[in-house]
Amino acid sequence: MAAKRTVDAAATHGLALYREMLRVRRFEEKCAELYSAAKIRGFLHLYIGEEAVAVGVMQALRPEDAIVATYREHGHALARGVAMGPLMAEMYGKVTGCSRGRGGSMHVFDAAARLVGGNAIVGGGLPLAVGMALADKLRGLDRVTACFFGEGAVAEGEFHESMNLAALWDLPVLFCCENNLYAMGTALGRSESEIDLCLKASSYEVPAWPVDGMDVVAVEDAARRAVTTVLGGGGPIFLELRTYRFRPHSMYDPELYREKAEVEEWKLRDPIPALAARLREGGALPDAVAEAMETEIAKEIEDAVAFAEASDWESVDELERFVYAEEAAP
Repeated sequence: MAAKRTVDAAATHGLALYREMLRVRRFEEKCAELYSAAKIRGFLHLYIGEEAVAVGVMQALRPEDAIVATYREHGHALARGVAMGPLMAEMYGKVTGCSRGRGGSMHVFDAAARLVGGNAIVGGGLPLAVGMALADKLRGLDRVTACFFGEGAVAEGEFHESMNLAALWDLPVLFCCENNLYAMGTALGRSESEIDLCLKASSYEVPAWPVDGMDVVAVEDAARRAVTTVLGGGGPIFLELRTYRFRPHSMYDPELYREKAEVEEWKLRDPIPALAARLREGGALPDAVAEAMETEIAKEIEDAVAFAEASDWESVDELERFVYAEEAAP
């Protein structure tokens, strides 16, 4: 009986992982459609193909832990629990958005979810994460700061300064490097003389290991091990999450720097159908369940779009709010 309960629990958790990845994928696909219709403006960087990273890592984090993300952060926000309606409204730039429409696609922020925000500057989130972790340590708070960044950030000075200080001060930071091989349009081997990113992290005495970022279960296992180590006083940990984005860098990207055959080859490792196959093999994902899940997610997205469409723009009278500090009363 105990063995059956264990199997049932594993199947239930597997379905939850599958659902979360599917929510991210369908949300991103809808955002691409809305962008083409000029409903979403500015820049748009889609997370399609990398869903296993955000969903897997978030399983290991607690509500009190913090997340610092990049400008490709919609998947992190959804996996963290940011409601889809306010997230979609934020994409539209509406006042009901999780950042009151002031962040848009690249700067999603949600204080309640402790999503400290997406960051448009490559590597810009690294020193923020170190500062937050230092504050937690000085205050005696048992919290982890998870910092997501791309492999392109490893070439920035902020990476080296942040790794050095995190190790020097023994800070509770989980460094999550989403290595999708192309920093915008530059292949890793064309920008880095040393492409073993774990070796770079290890040079700062930070324990580091590579993870198959196309396998959500492997990501979750690695993240749980890392978080346990950090909370146990083991200092910072570096995970190189080897993944791949199936879409261009942004909606403006002509994608001339990689071969279509390479993209198609990586799509064979798509984390969503890969997990679906494992669940079906164990009898946990019959067609009826999969179809019901798709229907439920489609309805959630439909409601989110309706919410965004019906929401107001911020009043011009509010233009200077949050820009200048209000003068304290005498």
